[in-house]
Amino acid sequence: MFSAMEFRLIGPFRGGRSTAVTGIPGEPLTFFQGTTGGGVWRTTDAGERWENISDGFFEVSSIGAVEVAASDPNVVYVGTGSAGIRGNVQDGRGVYRSTDAGDSWDFKGLPDAGLIGRIRVHPSDPDRVYVAALGHAFGKNEERGVFRSLDGGESWEKVLFANDSVGAVDLAMNPENPRVLYAGMWRAERKPWTLIDASEDGGIYKTTDGGDSWEKLAGGLPQGLTGRIGVTVSPANPDRVWAIVSAHDPDGGVYRSDDAGKSWTKVNRDRRLRQRHWYYSHIVADPGDENTVYAMNTGLYRSIDAGTTWEGISVPHGDVHDLWVNPENPGFMVVGNDGGAQVSLTAGDSWSTLLNQPTAELYRVTTDNRFPYRVYAAQQDNSTISLPSRSSGGLTPYEEWYGVGGCESGHIAVDPQDPDVYYAGCYNGMLDRVNRRTGESRQVMPAPVLVDGVAPKDLADRFQWNFPIVFSPHDPNTLYTASQRVMKSTNQGMSWEVISPDLTTDDESKQPLPGGPLQHDHTSVEVYTTVFSLVESPHTAGVLWAGTDDGRVQISMNGGGDWEDVTPEGLPVDGTVNTLEVSAHQPGRVFLAVQRYRMDDYRPMIYRTDDYGQSWDLLTSGTNGIPGNHPVRVVREDPGRRGLLYAGTDFGLFISFDDGAHWQTFRQNLPVTQISDMQVKEQDLVVATHGRSIWILDDLTPLHQLADELNGSGETGDVNETEALLYRPGFTYRLQRAGRGGARAMQNPPNGALIRYYLAEEPEDDTEVTLTFADRQGVEVRTFHREPESEEDRKLPAEAGMNEFVWDLTYPGLETPEGVLNYMGYNGGPTVVPGEYQVTLTAGDWSQTQPLTVRKDPRLSHVTDAQLQEQRDLGFRIRQRMEEGYAAIETIQAVREQAKALGERAEKGGFGDELEEMADSLASTLEIIEVELYQTKAESGQDMINFPPQLVNQFGYVYGMLAPAYGQPTAQELARVSELEEELAMLRGGLQAILDTDLAAFNAKVEELGVGPVVLPRGG
Repeated sequence: MFSAMEFRLIGPFRGGRSTAVTGIPGEPLTFFQGTTGGGVWRTTDAGERWENISDGFFEVSSIGAVEVAASDPNVVYVGTGSAGIRGNVQDGRGVYRSTDAGDSWDFKGLPDAGLIGRIRVHPSDPDRVYVAALGHAFGKNEERGVFRSLDGGESWEKVLFANDSVGAVDLAMNPENPRVLYAGMWRAERKPWTLIDASEDGGIYKTTDGGDSWEKLAGGLPQGLTGRIGVTVSPANPDRVWAIVSAHDPDGGVYRSDDAGKSWTKVNRDRRLRQRHWYYSHIVADPGDENTVYAMNTGLYRSIDAGTTWEGISVPHGDVHDLWVNPENPGFMVVGNDGGAQVSLTAGDSWSTLLNQPTAELYRVTTDNRFPYRVYAAQQDNSTISLPSRSSGGLTPYEEWYGVGGCESGHIAVDPQDPDVYYAGCYNGMLDRVNRRTGESRQVMPAPVLVDGVAPKDLADRFQWNFPIVFSPHDPNTLYTASQRVMKSTNQGMSWEVISPDLTTDDESKQPLPGGPLQHDHTSVEVYTTVFSLVESPHTAGVLWAGTDDGRVQISMNGGGDWEDVTPEGLPVDGTVNTLEVSAHQPGRVFLAVQRYRMDDYRPMIYRTDDYGQSWDLLTSGTNGIPGNHPVRVVREDPGRRGLLYAGTDFGLFISFDDGAHWQTFRQNLPVTQISDMQVKEQDLVVATHGRSIWILDDLTPLHQLADELNGSGETGDVNETEALLYRPGFTYRLQRAGRGGARAMQNPPNGALIRYYLAEEPEDDTEVTLTFADRQGVEVRTFHREPESEEDRKLPAEAGMNEFVWDLTYPGLETPEGVLNYMGYNGGPTVVPGEYQVTLTAGDWSQTQPLTVRKDPRLSHVTDAQLQEQRDLGFRIRQRMEEGYAAIETIQAVREQAKALGERAEKGGFGDELEEMADSLASTLEIIEVELYQTKAESGQDMINFPPQLVNQFGYVYGMLAPAYGQPTAQELARVSELEEELAMLRGGLQAILDTDLAAFNAKVEELGVGPVVLPRGG
């Protein structure tokens, strides 16, 4: 019933994190990247364009490894679950394999492997493959270590396993003797408040028999406590092996072995290569030079002296995670970093752009109240960004983007009184106030304390990475934010009042200095026991709701004076209240989206209360539509229909028509990716993803009507069977034509009225299907047909299921005579005046009519309806004159053609050449008029540059000036039309005189000879 409803991508086309890259040696312009939230992408033109190749095949969007089989580049393996084990990392769902270079994929097992750090394929056997599985990011599990398959992934055997908390993060193979492999083993586990990093069971393991047996290497390597390890073998000299080893100083650093791992020498301790080792520790040997090796950390580094010294290589984005160097041409390479993937064909001197990859990872999304509204979000590993919901076009796709302060992690609140003023968050409670119009920017953070390296338990205020910032819906001067306490400012952040006690469990055991035992990492991601979601009721001022990241829900009925714990019974400890949604339909009605994946608990949890939290209902059982392993990030109730709910999970979007009793997938054309936040804006659903940028579904009104039809049954299949249904369209705006297209540009909304209708079955071929638009009085404006009646009309779709059609709000246009070029002119119809219209769908004997409202552009309040009426009327007038000119041209063409044919027939029939001579004379006389009507010498688009435009060309030109305008015609347009009308009248008079005299004489001669008269075309 809603199959044709599709989301449109608005961007940003600004790459998100990529931790896996590779290429095909024999196809030097082809590269692959695996993103941490956007699936697998391929370029065949060295990064000029990227296309997603995992959509429709993968059940997860987080990618940890991509590997092409050297002996058969059609065979590609992908391991899901990025091993860059950030606090927002998503577990994978196993391994996929392609046998057609990525065009299609098959699942190949290891569904519980969690994060996959590397895949290696035997150089001469594409079915022999090894997987380094780190395991679950947030808990212990058995499916981790090194796995081997001898049959292309049909079956697997675990060949290296330490224990249920240590996994394999890297894997290197000797290309000359693929029985020799090295594995980096690491103990890593995330909790919401910390990262457990390192153990004595980690280290470098080696096999010399293809994985049947392994030994832990020593010979100079650090023993005891080790963290993440990267390892690589030099293809130019396979006895040379490098490793970046994380260990306490002075043991940590870059190690090299020149005897295949028997002994090791520490060749470098540079902290640039080892900082935040759990996130990086990547090393890649150059395939052609045994002394050249690359390391990845916050930057890309290269050593040409076997790892002793290092120099930085400039890349388009920092935080580098992977590198692939073409063994047949080491100057060709691809890098994966927090800005996606970029390609170099110059050994790193220059790179392709990251501004062509719609893989942004966004946390929250908000909109403003301007028209068209703008969309705001913070992009992980980048900045905040504002995008238009509708592009007005311009020089580049990027010129309408801008930042609004804050940084990658934060919420954004737009000043309801001034859409150019923003409050945007960043790490550790930093909060920017930015006035884009004036350029003013200042910090207004409530607690300006440098907290790096300080245990959260020792802080007066604990601000999470993603702390809330919200305006009051009742007082535009009141701004709220929260640490573990709720705070309020009424003076633009110049001062803050604490209006709550600690609303969390305040469990000090979950407030240590994050990290350890090897390295601490305190960026505020791990700051815990905080207020994670905050909202003031739109119904009643001072009714505040707060949800914490450790599983509490609190309410204040008096602006923060008092607080009551209304946590739902059964909401698990350490469940993060990710989103609080106050219903627009009823005070006291609130929805919670709770996620607990950071405790290795992937259950979906949505709660609802209708009585201010005194009682709650759990709306997700794991069996009522949302799968049991789909954590929920956000739930929204449509403000246009009570009980119509949208839920965003880690693996896609779901919808409920019956207040959460039943759910069904609502992915439509969205990719499989995490839905991190949503907003219902006017009639649109704005969706932020954590890996595939931002999407908008235009016009939700068909869903409102379905909700009405369902009457609480919950399943769209329960709608009474109907032959057809015309959904009532939402209002549309008459706007000026604008916007740009292209591979790097946003998709604009439909330019006109979006009409959706449902057909139970595809009508028979002889069944007429039409869509007719009429004004309020029922006077037809335009009709579209299943089988167009003219080349100017578009085909009306009539397939089984939901169909969509966009009327561009214009009256019928003109059909151009053969051979006539309307250079720089307009041939369409005038645009309707804003007002009330109606649309009727007819399919055979069935029909249904719905109202349609066309609104004026709210930005153009100075333009009156009367002025738009005058514009439309002048358009009608020009169109009529052009029709008259076209009719005259068609008459001339028809008379000339028939006269010539009759003359030739008479001559061949033995009647002499007199009639043929009369036909030639008639044609010459007609040509005098014809060449004044249009440029007969013009045969291609720019011929008019060489030959002057004639009358209908001039009409088309002024029509083209008038049609896209918005308002009253100019005096010069009116004057020009009058001038052209006078010329047209003279030419039409001249033509009629020729028809009355010359053609009459010709037809008289024809009648005398008995060979048949010239017939004028209809309208001629």
